[in-house]
Amino acid sequence: MARLSKAQANKQDIGVGVVYETVAEGYEISILDMRQDADLAPMLRGLPDDRCTCPHWGYVVSGLLTFTFADRAEAFGAGEAFYVGPGHTPAVAAGTEVVMFSPEDQIAPVNEVLQRNMAAMQGA
Repeated sequence: MARLSKAQANKQDIGVGVVYETVAEGYEISILDMRQDADLAPMLRGLPDDRCTCPHWGYVVSGLLTFTFADRAEAFGAGEAFYVGPGHTPAVAAGTEVVMFSPEDQIAPVNEVLQRNMAAMQGA
């Protein structure tokens, strides 16, 4: 059985918050704990159409999470579960905590771009 706790996860501070994650049974399980409002679209530059190419399933523990697509935006608040398909950019409100599940093979190339863009932003 797979499980994730903040105490046992891989932890990465991304400036606007902290991401805790692990990979199990072909899925990346993530907890996003955001301390600031953030539009995360700039971290996706370099992906097709500069949008996330991975689907996600999740639950908003607190705060507000918004996914913007080319033709619409979908917002999810505390207590709501969600599915979001590829082709989005995320934005979060300060104080948002989200648990997400993403297929490992589809999130891996997204994570590569995220890491590269975060490194470039920190070096700037």
